[in-house]
Amino acid sequence: MIDKEDFGPITRSRRRATITSAKSETVKLRNGAIAAASDLKSGPKARGSVTKNVQLNEDSKQKCDRYDKMSCHKLQESMLSSASSFKNYRGILNWCVVMLVLSNARLFLENLLRNGILVDPIQVVSLFLKDPYSWPAAYMFYVCIFVHDGSISEKVGLLIYIFNLTIILCFPMVVVLKLLSITPVGGAFALGVYTILFLKLYSYKDVNWWCRERTQAKARSLSRSLSCPSSPSASSAMQSHVSYPGNLSLRDIYYFVFAPTLCYELNFPRSESIRMGFLLRRLFEMTYFISNVLSIVFQWMVPIIRSSMKPLQEMDYSRMTERLLRLAVPNHLIWLIFFYWFFHSSMNFVAELLRFGDREFYRDWWNSETITYFWQNWNIPVHKWCLRHFYKPLLRRGAGKLLSQSAVFFASAFFHEVRCLPLAWFVARFLRGNYGNAAVWLSLIIGQPITVLMYVHDYYVTHCQDDPTIAEAL
Repeated sequence: MIDKEDFGPITRSRRRATITSAKSETVKLRNGAIAAASDLKSGPKARGSVTKNVQLNEDSKQKCDRYDKMSCHKLQESMLSSASSFKNYRGILNWCVVMLVLSNARLFLENLLRNGILVDPIQVVSLFLKDPYSWPAAYMFYVCIFVHDGSISEKVGLLIYIFNLTIILCFPMVVVLKLLSITPVGGAFALGVYTILFLKLYSYKDVNWWCRERTQAKARSLSRSLSCPSSPSASSAMQSHVSYPGNLSLRDIYYFVFAPTLCYELNFPRSESIRMGFLLRRLFEMTYFISNVLSIVFQWMVPIIRSSMKPLQEMDYSRMTERLLRLAVPNHLIWLIFFYWFFHSSMNFVAELLRFGDREFYRDWWNSETITYFWQNWNIPVHKWCLRHFYKPLLRRGAGKLLSQSAVFFASAFFHEVRCLPLAWFVARFLRGNYGNAAVWLSLIIGQPITVLMYVHDYYVTHCQDDPTIAEAL
């Protein structure tokens, strides 16, 4: 029912009550409170006044919105400025990829028009063999695998073991340098295999030496505390994993020789099963990428190297620089493809075949801001070996941290190239961030072609300078 008093004249008391209730309603609405109970007490006119206030607020908001629509400026940094928070450069990256593909496609087409198709299966075989009836690199590999089986007993002295490791490291170098029938590629392959075997057997010796010392220390402590100590075989039989000296077997050493690691352990992490799909994908990648490497070598690099011999002999620096820049692109492509082929495809293939569980063969070396970080992360098996068998033993013998780091770095430079030492010092001292990363990439793109030209020139001067057929071809 409608109260008749609502239509009567407005008295002073009714006007005061209406204004008071309207103010209370407005305050409650601003604080976010629920105004249902107060609306019931205030009456229709109070609710009407509140509605007018809300409508006024909405009108003011609409006016502000119209003002905001009219305003088109605000305080902000330029998008490409370093102070900007913009991070999405995916379109620029795609543009760089497209430009890279187009520029290399032009170079590839120019190479085909100038030289024709130079890839020849017979030349691929000639990389490894000069004489089809003489295989010196294969013979060296055979001796490496089947003679040095690593089955060395505890009675064999440390001096004999050192002599064995010395022969493994020095014998292939003498053969490669003195045997003229071996090819450079075959010799490099044999030297790489012998170097890997040397590092593996050194780690095998160290780990078993540590285990023997630990076993002897435990035996001495048990003999002091117990009158009848338990035999090592009985204690090891209670364990599910292999323990020393149960690991000293041909099966164990051969598994370690073929495993994709340089650091020996008594019990390697193992995967549950062999994934055939993963194995076949890695095998396809190995076949595809090695064919790409050989094609780039014969089609792109060999003509550039041949045309670089005369400028090197005449010391024509301008033409030498031009040949160097021409060689940088195919050489860097080969290095990137070979890295993926070896450290990802090949090592994962072997690891999957042997059910080897530790698959950390590389880290994010492409983000390196220093040369040192690059050498520590592009080849994790070598880095772990240096850390475990070189750096930490030096620290345990009392050497300082700086001296140990320098010794490891010089040892790594012995197997790589000494040219990285001054550059590593310069980048670490003066360049940081993106500038350091650019310097690392520049050293990879330019530094390696310099080494390739130096090696090829020395090989040509030593072996091919007096050959008239090769001189005419160059």
